Amino acid sequence: MQDLSVTLIQTNLFWEETQRNLDHFDKLLGQINEPTDLILLPETFNTGFSINPAKCAEPVDGPSTHFLRQKARDKNAVIMATLLTCEGEGCYNRLITMHPDGHYEIYDKRHLFRLSEEHKIFKRGYQKLIVDVKGWKISPFTCYDLRFPVWTKNTYRDGNYGYDLLVYLANWPAVRSYAWKTLLIARAMENQSCVAGVNRIGKDGHGYWHSGDSMAIDAKGNVVFAADEGSEAIQTVSFSAQDLKLFRDSYTLGMDWDQFTINAKP
Repeated sequence: MQDLSVTLIQTNLFWEETQRNLDHFDKLLGQINEPTDLILLPETFNTGFSINPAKCAEPVDGPSTHFLRQKARDKNAVIMATLLTCEGEGCYNRLITMHPDGHYEIYDKRHLFRLSEEHKIFKRGYQKLIVDVKGWKISPFTCYDLRFPVWTKNTYRDGNYGYDLLVYLANWPAVRSYAWKTLLIARAMENQSCVAGVNRIGKDGHGYWHSGDSMAIDAKGNVVFAADEGSEAIQTVSFSAQDLKLFRDSYTLGMDWDQFTINAKP
């Protein structure tokens, strides 16, 4: 396990304009001039948080996935982003973890946002994902999942933690920014895990403002980076593997965690 460099991109999104968003992120990704291992983009990076799959959903391995594949190769970094996709008889808010060699892993958003009626249009996921990047076990989630600590709870068994870094990709409105910032810190402390949360800025197609408030947090709950409210940001932070190990070894909270299972069946 080596130190991990993570780049957070906080930016505005163009409502239901896929090509315009892809062009925008092409420019933003081009501004990353330092080596990085993992790049994080806001939820539904290519359309904004639309619930209109007829206009915004792409087939599996569609144009936006091809864009992520090209950029992961160009930057020699893993990229995480979510997009709307339809597969079989269902549509999903799907988190793509794209690797530089072109293969990718998926996580389908489990907790669909009821207030926007996302749950009426998309199917929820039932499988969590652990991604390995430079020996770090990374567990990515999407926006509303942040409010459900049981689903994202870390584990400790036989001296091994389930994950080392929690990632949340979001379109989280400014009116609930206090909850966003507070819960990100809470997830770090309760799971003895580093956390990175990336949120958009600007006004979406429903008229909701987003302040961003993207953050990187160490396992003690210390904020190591906080983006300026409402401002575009491209920031690379380094998470120390040694610091994480020393903290976990000196404060063995994981040994006292309750053991439980989750019934995630449909």
